[in-house]
Amino acid sequence: MLEKARGSVKDGFLSETKIHPSAFVAKEAQLGVGVVVGPNAVIGSQVRLHDGVKVGVGATIEGKTTVGDNTQIYNFATIGTTPQDLKYQGENTELIIGKDNCIREYVNISLGTKGGGGITRIGDNNLIMVYTHIAHDCQIGNHCIFANGVQIAGHVIVENQVVFGGMSGGHQFCQFGELAMIGAGSIVVKDVPPYCLAQGDRAKISGLNKVGLRRAGFKGDKMAVFKEMFRILFKSQLTLDEACQKMKDQFPCSEEQSKLVHFVSHSERGICR
Repeated sequence: MLEKARGSVKDGFLSETKIHPSAFVAKEAQLGVGVVVGPNAVIGSQVRLHDGVKVGVGATIEGKTTVGDNTQIYNFATIGTTPQDLKYQGENTELIIGKDNCIREYVNISLGTKGGGGITRIGDNNLIMVYTHIAHDCQIGNHCIFANGVQIAGHVIVENQVVFGGMSGGHQFCQFGELAMIGAGSIVVKDVPPYCLAQGDRAKISGLNKVGLRRAGFKGDKMAVFKEMFRILFKSQLTLDEACQKMKDQFPCSEEQSKLVHFVSHSERGICR
């Protein structure tokens, strides 16, 4: 349950909410039960913090930003900031963050823009490490990991369970498929299909994300299917259309085939290959 924050810390912000005396929380902000706001943190007037959210020392949450249950925002993160987009003219856009996320020190996440649909969205159970930047209008799924210093440009789509190595980056409008993994220091300028490992400057596909697939519970016959689909797509010398058709013919009842074929066939930037 959310309520407007009223009065000062000594008046009691909700019965179980703790606001450090040096923090600034706008009277219009909405805070759930068990929210903790640390020293010198700033919470803006359009911010909604759901139950159990923790905000660290000096963190700033502004704009029209919603943060889901039990998300932790560490020291000096800047959340819901104005987009770094010259076309942005102060429109009332949003940032929506899901539940159980861990957002570490100095992370920056921007609001959306009118031209990008108006909403930047972060799903649930993500780990976003130190100095990561997630730009305007990005759509991030669930259970993703962004290692230290990852830089994600605007309008990027990241599906579930994607892992980014440290200091890697994604070009604007790129898409990262489910269970993909991006090697440390990689610069990605085209879409990365599901289940694949991409690495290098102007990254290319270097193999299956075998470790990620095993951790997700795939083994035995399923792993054999992934290996054969990878061979068809990347090692058979077929065109993308021919490879997609062959995968559909060979694995007609596979959910994983459907996801991979749909991703490849709908890619607008082209895929890493």
